[in-house]
Amino acid sequence: MDIFSRKIVGWQVYQEESSQYAADVITDICQRECIQREQVVLHSDNGSPMKGATMLATLQKLGVATSLSRPAVSNDNPYSESLFRTLKYTPKYPSQPFETIAAAREWVAGFVDWYNHQHRHSGIQFVTPAQRHEAKDQAILIQRKAVYEAAKAQNPKRWSQHTRNWDWQSDVCLNPDKPNDSRSVNKPNIIH
Repeated sequence: MDIFSRKIVGWQVYQEESSQYAADVITDICQRECIQREQVVLHSDNGSPMKGATMLATLQKLGVATSLSRPAVSNDNPYSESLFRTLKYTPKYPSQPFETIAAAREWVAGFVDWYNHQHRHSGIQFVTPAQRHEAKDQAILIQRKAVYEAAKAQNPKRWSQHTRNWDWQSDVCLNPDKPNDSRSVNKPNIIH
């Protein structure tokens, strides 16, 4: 996930976890997203696939910096936690295990398409992750603000106070409750 846009930029379903599979996924993401050396930080849990020699060598080769969650801190990555909650509570979340790996991949592909292209994300002013990732969100928010202001001007008694804040948000950080957090970013970062 790119935390700036909340877009799921890469995913895969395998029968098991491995450092090689994780390395394959991040390599694919970097190629498809045209990631340059030292452009992103991969924040991940402390699982063995993410700390394995194959994965670490791949990240070094790609120029991707690493950031690991703190041990025993379950909410160190609120963006991933939010994504997992959205996934688990989607109305189409399966109630039974998938019969095949192909069925699991098909379901995840549908979820990712919905999440990236239809889901209006509250953390990014109710635009889709794809709209923000493609830098279309600023124009959408400007237009949305104009519509709200015109509606308020036309019928001010319907509005108790101000219209919703549709200003574009440029700053994103992993733990926003910490002032002066050095992990603050204003460019896309990938989170796993």
